[in-house]
Amino acid sequence: MREPGSVLFVCTMNAVRSPMAAALLRASLHGTRVDSAGVQAGALDPLAVEVMREIGIALSSHQPRCLADVKSGAYDLVVALSQEAQAQVTDLAPGAALEYWPVGDPTGVEGSREQRLAAYRAVRDELLKKLKSRFQLQPA
Repeated sequence: MREPGSVLFVCTMNAVRSPMAAALLRASLHGTRVDSAGVQAGALDPLAVEVMREIGIALSSHQPRCLADVKSGAYDLVVALSQEAQAQVTDLAPGAALEYWPVGDPTGVEGSREQRLAAYRAVRDELLKKLKSRFQLQPA
């Protein structure tokens, strides 16, 4: 399978899932333009930054943006990571391949800090597993 030249990951707020997915793919698949956006722009989640830092990927400079900031038709592949995103991306990406990867939102997990971090790690690891499968990436 030929790899796309450009990929856009979309989630609800562009604060956790889509920036994580984009950063993971950027670190693994060189030569492909990778971006992320949300149905609406939120604020970057510090727990997402922390769990990405654990694996050596900096996310702290990410600036969340919304779909209105994304140029229509600019991507070969658009991956929706939430139901809200899936409902919005079809008009954004005429001619692009569209994929839906339902990934849970860790922001709703309650409990201790460690329990919350575990939820974010689980999302990070799920995204990495999906990326390795979809893009035939070599295990780290």
